[in-house]
Amino acid sequence: MGEVRFATVGSSGITERFVEALGLVEGARYVGAYSRDVERARAFGEPRGATLFFDDLAALAASPDVDAVYVASPNGAHAEQALTLIAGGKHVLVEKALAANEREARAVFAAAAERGVVAMEAMRNLHVPTFAAIERIVGQELGAVREATFRFAKVTSRMARLRAGERLNVFDPALAGGSLMDIGVYCVEPAVALFGAPDEVRALAVTTKVPGAAADDPCDTIDLAGEALLGYGDKVVSLSFGKMCDDVLPSQVAGARATLAWDQTSCPVNLRVHEHVDKGLIFRMEDTDARPVDVSVPDNDMTCEISAFVRAVAGEGDALAVRERFERVTVASLAVMDEIRRQVGVRFPADLA
Repeated sequence: MGEVRFATVGSSGITERFVEALGLVEGARYVGAYSRDVERARAFGEPRGATLFFDDLAALAASPDVDAVYVASPNGAHAEQALTLIAGGKHVLVEKALAANEREARAVFAAAAERGVVAMEAMRNLHVPTFAAIERIVGQELGAVREATFRFAKVTSRMARLRAGERLNVFDPALAGGSLMDIGVYCVEPAVALFGAPDEVRALAVTTKVPGAAADDPCDTIDLAGEALLGYGDKVVSLSFGKMCDDVLPSQVAGARATLAWDQTSCPVNLRVHEHVDKGLIFRMEDTDARPVDVSVPDNDMTCEISAFVRAVAGEGDALAVRERFERVTVASLAVMDEIRRQVGVRFPADLA
């Protein structure tokens, strides 16, 4: 295959950043945009070099001039749209979370396998070079891991609008929204990628009723922030996420010989290793020198996931193995998130199907 010709579904800031990254990836080209309003598709795509514009998803799926589609609609639409595109023979790169729940994700991957196309989740913090460095250090330098913490929380400007009674996509269970699906996924997926599916999940969350929800609506609650513990028998992994405050603490993996810490869970930077020094009986952790880990990350880190996807579409064996591995991570992570939501009382329409 030559150049992979991409179309986009969605016109948010993340789609803008995707198109920018696409222009930096060899073997990929932006050709088309989809929106429910064709003029909106044109307004988004034309200034960015697209020449094809769609307001009919089936027409996009059938287009002979598009090879792959980046899906960045609200979470609740991901699976249905991906299945339509896959049925038309399109490769799909689906923004996180790939689907509303584990069942939907399995259906997407099964359909892609049957049709012979590539389906992958655009989970950028798993594809950046710093995550590869984290994996290497955890596997080789820390000793037996007993604890890990993954943290990501930031204040959203939409919180004030939610409190004012506005129903917003990002906080709408009908669209598989909420802090876990939007923010917490960045914590869940690296934990699962590093340690596998947990034996046990325990969760708490700050939740609220959705403005305008009917009295008999079973999907009337959404999460704003939360904490979860993943139990592995020999280790405990803590997840902290939310959209109500800014979390400035690092994430870390702690082993018997050393602790690895890093900033910005959504795109790991500033990796440093703290070697364990036996100081006998102490009642607080002494300041220790940290050894920095020098890893460079592209300014637009979405180039990493796009490159992995394009190489998989081209049939490169190592890229296909990576895609297969992260399919398992996606499915297992959604199972974890399904259980977190069950425990905190957040349901999506896909859960009731």
